[in-house]
Amino acid sequence: MPGKHSFKTFIEILLVSSRLGFTSFGGPVAHLSYFKDEYVDRKKWLDDKMYADIIALCQFLPGPASSQVGIAIGMMRGGILGGFLCWFGFTMPSILILVIFAMLYQTFSLGDGTFIHSLKIVAAAVVLHAIIGLGKKLTPDRTRIAIALAAALIMLLYPSAWMQLLIIVGAGLLGLRLFNDKTESNLKPFPVSLSKKVGVCALILLVTLLIALPILNSFTDNALLHLFDMFFRVGALVFGGGHVVLPMIERQIVPQGLLSADQFLAGYGMAQAVPGPLFTFASYLGTMLEGITGAIVVTVAIFLPSFLLITAALPFLNELRKRASFQKILIGVNASVVGILLAAFYDPVFKSAIIKGEDFALAAILFALLSIWKLPAWMIVLIGVIGGYVIQLIS
Repeated sequence: MPGKHSFKTFIEILLVSSRLGFTSFGGPVAHLSYFKDEYVDRKKWLDDKMYADIIALCQFLPGPASSQVGIAIGMMRGGILGGFLCWFGFTMPSILILVIFAMLYQTFSLGDGTFIHSLKIVAAAVVLHAIIGLGKKLTPDRTRIAIALAAALIMLLYPSAWMQLLIIVGAGLLGLRLFNDKTESNLKPFPVSLSKKVGVCALILLVTLLIALPILNSFTDNALLHLFDMFFRVGALVFGGGHVVLPMIERQIVPQGLLSADQFLAGYGMAQAVPGPLFTFASYLGTMLEGITGAIVVTVAIFLPSFLLITAALPFLNELRKRASFQKILIGVNASVVGILLAAFYDPVFKSAIIKGEDFALAAILFALLSIWKLPAWMIVLIGVIGGYVIQLIS
């Protein structure tokens, strides 16, 4: 809602989003349900139609969908500051928990013990569940399944961050040629409160940073600049939500020896147990690499593109969503995301977590509890850790 916003409005946004940040377990789909209950049904900050359109917008953009929905709602309620406060309240609890976990990991040298190995088994079950869920949604026909399988094969044969980007670009170009009959023409209009001038400035800043950061990084050995460049690109280019962060970041951290696969997957497994967006896994990585300063730099870097994308897209939403070419590109990109995630499931997730038959059995049980009995992710983590210690005792 355009116009001036009161201090009371900002406090309300922060308090409501913070409550969600401490209680929103279960991943992006669950987050969107919590948002509807709070923002639409209880607070009535927006109606069902407006909320559905915000979700549609965020599905068209790279980055963490649930975080972007929260940012958009905050911006509509309290402008750009409202968007920041909505993100801060929802995200900060998860960041604090994962930073503390990283510090404990380093202080007590947890290594590859039973606890850490159990978290890796949890990660295997969760990633497989995510692949199946994404596959049903993003690869519903043979053409998109073929794109996904090709993307997985290429990533397994030539694993690198640059190859992943090439796959995404190539899939988008294929989408332009192959999906003429998949576009929608009767999309409902969406009211926006930000000016197009602000949107253009946000887009220019995003593009400038994407071009300038790698250039600056090539002229210096500054570790924090390197991290900011790496995670900014991830935040700006990841389609498919938090789980796709796994392969994109892993290719840039583990092969270079910055972290071991065990350290990487331990944090990823722990991230399943906390509320809030999965992108806060990056805060764990930043702490492991460069301490608290690294956590701050990495967190800003990976979420900043979401702010810029939402600010840029909201004023142009009606035009953007009606463009058939944009819809076709996104269909191809989304199909490739499934394949990229499939490759990451095999290496490093499956190869690192499933070492013996008991590991496979525990992973299968966790997967069934997650997919069939619909247990929340935090409970899956708890059962996985207990199961890991039980296996240790009986083997």
